[in-house]
Amino acid sequence: MIPGMNPREMQKAMKRLGISQEEIDAKIVIIKTSGKDLLIKNPHVTKFNMMGQETFQVVGDIEEAEEEHEISEDDVATVISQAGCSREDALDALKLSDGNLAEAILKLQGK
Repeated sequence: MIPGMNPREMQKAMKRLGISQEEIDAKIVIIKTSGKDLLIKNPHVTKFNMMGQETFQVVGDIEEAEEEHEISEDDVATVISQAGCSREDALDALKLSDGNLAEAILKLQGK
């Protein structure tokens, strides 16, 4: 809001400009980026629509969470058979290489 402006006047001005807003009842907002997730807890979400273009404003408590890749048993078995290593070494290599099989195998073979 603009400081000192009456909220009712602000609504009228936005309506004249073709801008509508709507409050969204959200519990949590998750923004996924490469490598991490941003979790916004206790969010206050407002959706604005201006000439068909939708924009969201999100305000809340932000936490960062590292993105974890699920490692399948098939991937672990493949690394073990190709690199001739233990299960623990295969899991560690897959975690370090973000689940990339070829990179994990090459790391273990270069050990």
